[in-house]
Amino acid sequence: MSTQHILLIEDSDEDVTATVRGMRREDLDIVLNRCKTGDQALDYLYQRGRYAEAIMAPRPHLILLDLNLPGTDGRSLLAVIKDDEDLRSIPVIVLTTSNNPQDIAACYRRGANSYQIKPVDYARFKQSLQTMISYWFQTATLPDTAD
Repeated sequence: MSTQHILLIEDSDEDVTATVRGMRREDLDIVLNRCKTGDQALDYLYQRGRYAEAIMAPRPHLILLDLNLPGTDGRSLLAVIKDDEDLRSIPVIVLTTSNNPQDIAACYRRGANSYQIKPVDYARFKQSLQTMISYWFQTATLPDTAD
């Protein structure tokens, strides 16, 4: 079983706890790395600062991105990722509370691979995470992270 690296870009500790609990799987080896801000995520993705050593910032197979982040927000971060030739192949799942149709449309225009609204009910949130993980790691074929 190969390790699947997920970069979770989320400033809410409560949402991170719910996400980690909801993503637990016996059948997959998932390593979740978290960045609290868009600027921290940029350092992670470009292996700068405290992430300068590759072991500190393995290339993610999947990025889960909240929109409302301090500093560089999720909308701007999505644009940077999808404009970068080296990063654009990493699937970015916008995972947010915003059900604003303008946010949804803007994220897809910027290249989001999926847009998921966080359900308030934990059971529904867990089910949506499990479905997402099953799709991206068991159904879809992702590019090799060594590329």
